[in-house]
Amino acid sequence: MDLAEWKAEIERAREAKDTFFDGDWQSPISAEDRFRFGGLEYYPPDPDYRFELELHEHPDKRVVPVVYTKGDERDFLRWGEFRFSIDGKQQVLQAYKMDSRDQTLFVPFRDATSGKKTYGAGRYLDLEADRDRAPDGKWVLDFNVAYNPWCAYSEKYTCPVVPVENWLEVPVPAGERSYPLHRGY
Repeated sequence: MDLAEWKAEIERAREAKDTFFDGDWQSPISAEDRFRFGGLEYYPPDPDYRFELELHEHPDKRVVPVVYTKGDERDFLRWGEFRFSIDGKQQVLQAYKMDSRDQTLFVPFRDATSGKKTYGAGRYLDLEADRDRAPDGKWVLDFNVAYNPWCAYSEKYTCPVVPVENWLEVPVPAGERSYPLHRGY
């Protein structure tokens, strides 16, 4: 996929999400906020934050309890890690699965923009095997599609808290920004 096609695909996905959030009955945006909702805010697509990486699977898929925003806890499998560089600094992010049969990798993260330009509790990437694999088998880790969990929009939801091992010290100015109508959830 060329650069223009990649950017257009990201923009289409963002428009579809705005349409869903604005009008669907399952939207996490409250009814009282819908009349003011003008769309989510994003960083412009930047290819410097798209990586094709090998997943370094952990030989021992350790169970990790992950705390949720309302205090409950669920077990995840610490499946593997992605190793990459941002601004010349080596980074590592853990990828998790809820079940060993899952085809989706869950990659939650916080970065130096969290709480400033992006949601303070962090953002997520969901990598699906049939969608997010390059022809050579590497995974596409594209921060341009990083999204806020639904608890960023409403206190009705509970979301996994990003484990400390996935807190990046560098900024990742890509993907979804803070929700403009955030009420401090």
